[in-house]
Amino acid sequence: MRAAIYCRNLRKTYDGKVEAVAGLDLEIQEGECFGLLGPNGAGKTTTIEILEGLLQPSSGEVEILGRRWATDARYIQESLGISLQETRLSEKLTVRETVNLFASFYQHPRSVAEVMEEMSLTEKADSWVGKLSGGQKQRLAVATALIANPRILFLDEPTTGLDPQSRRQLWDIIRNFRSRGGTVLLTTHYMDEAERLCDRLSIIDHGRVIASGTPVELIERIAGHHMIEFAISDGAAFSPEDWRTLAGVDSVHHENGIFVLSAREPHQTIPALLEAVEHRGLRLEHLTTRQASLEDVFVHLTGRHLREE
Repeated sequence: MRAAIYCRNLRKTYDGKVEAVAGLDLEIQEGECFGLLGPNGAGKTTTIEILEGLLQPSSGEVEILGRRWATDARYIQESLGISLQETRLSEKLTVRETVNLFASFYQHPRSVAEVMEEMSLTEKADSWVGKLSGGQKQRLAVATALIANPRILFLDEPTTGLDPQSRRQLWDIIRNFRSRGGTVLLTTHYMDEAERLCDRLSIIDHGRVIASGTPVELIERIAGHHMIEFAISDGAAFSPEDWRTLAGVDSVHHENGIFVLSAREPHQTIPALLEAVEHRGLRLEHLTTRQASLEDVFVHLTGRHLREE
């Protein structure tokens, strides 16, 4: 299968000093939803702007649908739909006028009425953009991307700030686009969104890919199967390393007064934990177990949560 998006040894250096992207490799297949995750400053935005043709890389290869920006810019532009995190649209245009305007940029756009219906914007067709709710504005931003009839959809944090119902509406729109054979490159600050929507994903930090795979593969490979969270009396007197030698423990970290153990055999780890707490004369104040998540993978790899500034 041909890659929809391909880049190899991608680099971008500013002022000859700051290396925002440092030898990044990606290969995204046609028809898949691919997630690009990373903390602030990891190089996500720079990478995406290079792939979208908005920035020139310092070095490296980029191919979109087998074409290169230097020789096939018009073809690539016609194949992409782009929705930015903050798409600034004229507030004095109506919804219909806005979608019509974006349709005029492309040689073979979709039907304006069809796209507005798909995005649940038909009833707001004659409303000014400035009068729309946050969720409606975000759906309109995605509509301006879909009107291109694209083969690839770039979505940069499309659900940030939306209420749960609006988030799920956008999830359905993304799934519908994929069901028609479209490819999606998604950035998000919501791990549950990445787990639900993405076939594969890459986590990047300091301009490099530090892990890639399906959500299940990453969880299995890095975070273990189960997470055991506990709090104890006098917890400040202990460090994560004090619990690292418990049976079945792969890794330990500490956050907000809670110790978090990654364990593949919780039936071994929990009895060992209880015994260690009793042996040290401590009191267990909190104990829960749960399945490992992408958030645990992210913390394990980067030392911070995705939404931390």
